[in-house]
Amino acid sequence: MLAYQIKIAIKSLRRNPLLSALLIGGIALGIAVSTAFVTTYYMLASDPIPEKSDVLYYVQVDSWDPEDSWSDDHPEYAPNQLNYTDFMGLFDSDIPTYKVGSYKGSLTVQPDNDIEKPFQENIRMTTRDFFNAFDVPFQFGGGWGKTADEGPEPVVVIGAEMNRRLFGGENSVGETIRISNDDYAIVGVLDDWRPTLKFYDIHNNPFGEPEEIYMPFAFHRPMELFSSGNTSGWKFYPGNEYEDFLNSESIWIQYWVQLDDAQQREEFMSFMNAYVMEQKEFGRFPRPLNNYLLSPMEWLKVEEALPEEAKGMLIIAMLFLLVCSVNLIGILLGKFLARAPEVGVRRALGASKRAVFIQHLVECEVIGVIGGIAGIILSIGALELINKLFDNQFSFGLDLNMVIAGLVLSLGAGLIAGLYPAWRICRVAPAVHLKLQ
Repeated sequence: MLAYQIKIAIKSLRRNPLLSALLIGGIALGIAVSTAFVTTYYMLASDPIPEKSDVLYYVQVDSWDPEDSWSDDHPEYAPNQLNYTDFMGLFDSDIPTYKVGSYKGSLTVQPDNDIEKPFQENIRMTTRDFFNAFDVPFQFGGGWGKTADEGPEPVVVIGAEMNRRLFGGENSVGETIRISNDDYAIVGVLDDWRPTLKFYDIHNNPFGEPEEIYMPFAFHRPMELFSSGNTSGWKFYPGNEYEDFLNSESIWIQYWVQLDDAQQREEFMSFMNAYVMEQKEFGRFPRPLNNYLLSPMEWLKVEEALPEEAKGMLIIAMLFLLVCSVNLIGILLGKFLARAPEVGVRRALGASKRAVFIQHLVECEVIGVIGGIAGIILSIGALELINKLFDNQFSFGLDLNMVIAGLVLSLGAGLIAGLYPAWRICRVAPAVHLKLQ
């Protein structure tokens, strides 16, 4: 029965191709805009590392001011980073499968050529597990080993763009790069890696490009390298030396751990609690015990990483689709009422109101589906335009979920546009039109 109704609907559309094209175009425009913005929101709000979302955790301990909570709006929250003392104390645990401490620094790179001048570059100071914990892809080589972390040894991993810039994209493993007057051996070159959201450090431009140079965390001390990212503190510390900063309550380090099962998670939480209770005996951690292990999605929610503009764009897109659908009601109403004599004859021959209503509603949904397919094709171009507007910082694109979402939206648009016209035409009195035949 449905196949027959679809066949009748297509015949109806062919009777007036210009009017049909107008209806389909209206749906297509609404679907193109809404699908593009829904896709944008979907990618920004989706799990940044779904393959590990159930084993990766961001570590938080509450070492903040006893007189003032970390967040005025959410006093239950712990500080969003760790100070050096607590990081080193918690990093000492062998419980996690992987453990990653990191922060953003800034150093001068001196190219080994006479063409390019020295330039300032963001550096990710981190530990060796960074690459395994976050499944970072390599083009050449790999990460450094345990001895490089402990040494520290003068080794680095560079990004694909840095490799193209300095070595023309060739395998540069074994080559050296000069950073702040010292040479570092390149042990790995990343493949092109661009998370939609830089979840591992959302304090410093979460939508920015990942760093192009990765260096063993332990080099921070001989370099006396302060964080060039977000640093907060609640307690004044005397002295101006780097060691004074390290021993202070200033928070500037992000700490992630991989805990593969519930037992491992429970053991590490017990370790965190024991560490805090021990520190309380030394006069630290004046606030109540308030430790957290947050999954990536929980962490992004706590930090409200998704910008309000993205949510606003989603609402506007839905309203735009609604307006497009409502604007088509009048056209469909005129189209359906124009065939009132035909409907009157059908009713007189025994067709029920329900049958007439369903037939016309199916026609509206056919218009919606055709318009939806056209709109999805147009949304591909719209997403390319959005990528260019953001200088290709993102890689917004349709996946199967978004194609399905576009088709669902098109069915909804067809329903909104056709519900009232279909209802009106099924209530046509047959006798009135039979007199005119």
